[in-house]
Amino acid sequence: MSGKYTVIDLFAGPGGLGEGFSEHRTLDGHRPFNIALSVENNKAAWRTLRLRAFLRRFGDEFPPRYYKFLADGGTEPDWGKLHPAEWQAACSEVQLQTLGTPEAAAALQPVLAKLAGERRLGTVVIGGPPCQAYSLVGRARNRGVPTYDPAKDKRHFLYSEYILILKKLQPAAFVMENVKGMLSASVKGQAIFEQILNDLRKCGSNGNYVLLPFDTRSKPGTDLHANWKPQDFIVRSERFGVPQSRHRVIIIGLHHDLAANLPTRSWSPECLERTELASVENVLRSLPHLRSGLSRSTDNSDAWRVVVDRAMTQVCKVMSNSNEPGADKVHKRACELLTYFRLVGHELPRKSRHYRNERGNCPQALHDWLVDPHLKGLANHESRSHMPRDLARYFFASVHAEIHGRSPNASAFPAELAPNHRNWSTGKFADRFRAQPWSSPSSTVTSHIAKDGHYYIHPDPLQCRSLTVREAARLQTFPDNYMFAGNRTEQYVQVGNAVPPFLARQVAAFVHSLLSESAFTSNGQTKPIEAVAAE
Repeated sequence: MSGKYTVIDLFAGPGGLGEGFSEHRTLDGHRPFNIALSVENNKAAWRTLRLRAFLRRFGDEFPPRYYKFLADGGTEPDWGKLHPAEWQAACSEVQLQTLGTPEAAAALQPVLAKLAGERRLGTVVIGGPPCQAYSLVGRARNRGVPTYDPAKDKRHFLYSEYILILKKLQPAAFVMENVKGMLSASVKGQAIFEQILNDLRKCGSNGNYVLLPFDTRSKPGTDLHANWKPQDFIVRSERFGVPQSRHRVIIIGLHHDLAANLPTRSWSPECLERTELASVENVLRSLPHLRSGLSRSTDNSDAWRVVVDRAMTQVCKVMSNSNEPGADKVHKRACELLTYFRLVGHELPRKSRHYRNERGNCPQALHDWLVDPHLKGLANHESRSHMPRDLARYFFASVHAEIHGRSPNASAFPAELAPNHRNWSTGKFADRFRAQPWSSPSSTVTSHIAKDGHYYIHPDPLQCRSLTVREAARLQTFPDNYMFAGNRTEQYVQVGNAVPPFLARQVAAFVHSLLSESAFTSNGQTKPIEAVAAE
């Protein structure tokens, strides 16, 4: 907890961005970033944040009682009684507040005033406003509402709360993250993103912040002080070892007094770890196998086997009559799996805490980030229930993905398996049932995973289900010892809305490299920023 930089995490969600910053270490093992304040308005995410803030106070090895709780389940211990000082500190750090309300302003004002007076350029602000108003899906949905007026949608302007705090604190640096859809969002003909960039630049008291993108490796030789285009701020997570094709906007702001002294050089990623491309298989293959539950039907192992046998048989029959290219391969594999399923009996549980931390073929850096050698049990790994009629679609989609390396779209679905959806053949939701192939990064994990799981079908046809919270969390690179609070729907929403912590740690490394190389100039005198931050 001795970091030189105090971090303020706004719109924190379950803490993905904060986890990356708090876990970044220098070569000598020192953690330069210390989270002093996290603000979130969702109660389940707030509880997740508070627990993580509590655990962070124990360093690299959490309390034995926490590991026992993860292994055994049951009622969560009363941490306030077991570790009162650490729990109280966590409760002070994590605030349940809705930014933009008078209540939040009153509650946070003394905390922010204290930080502004104490830390000078030793503060870093991170976070991003809620993204629903910017997302392409959200905008498409809003267009279907006759009374929707984007100029009155407060979600478009929640970033102004972020701006107000930047103006108050004047941090050394800030990181703002959001969905890629904000690049094309507009209100009354004015591009939202250009407005955001202008406001971020001008929030300095005596000058502008310099805005930098995180990933410019596609433009080698470009100076850090260049006039960046909006597209330059897009970060493709899979390029940084995240097993997910998650494309987001990340804006890094550097205080003008620091940027003025930043060495003029071309972009070089030497401050970042060399990360290997990671796939779904790298992070999901070692997790315990589960069966799905059955909704609106008797749910037990025997009933599940009957339903799945029927679903597999249907797919085999349908594909035997298909003339689609590659149908013969899908048919052959489906029949092989049906035979195996009947021979083995396939007795699977719906939930499991069994934990294996073997690496397999997972890239070493990602494996080391995910696993905890002290962990004895796995939390948040329980399957959801599915309608029996959807299981044939799940089986077909996962077999197709195994054979072709991609999930089938609506045109590849046999008519006998197609759902009775009005927009199924329109092309608007052509991948309504989407299996995640083993061999590549997954598609973007979003909060929609809380709805029904159809977009997130497990690649193993024999499990015939959608992803669990823990599997989604692994695709998001949350460490295995990260516990999500709330009911299962609330857990899915938290995971889908988060920044991948493994990516966030690399963003933190870049920010720290900028701060370490910068110098603060005041009254004609120049000091290393590290010295100013420690004052």
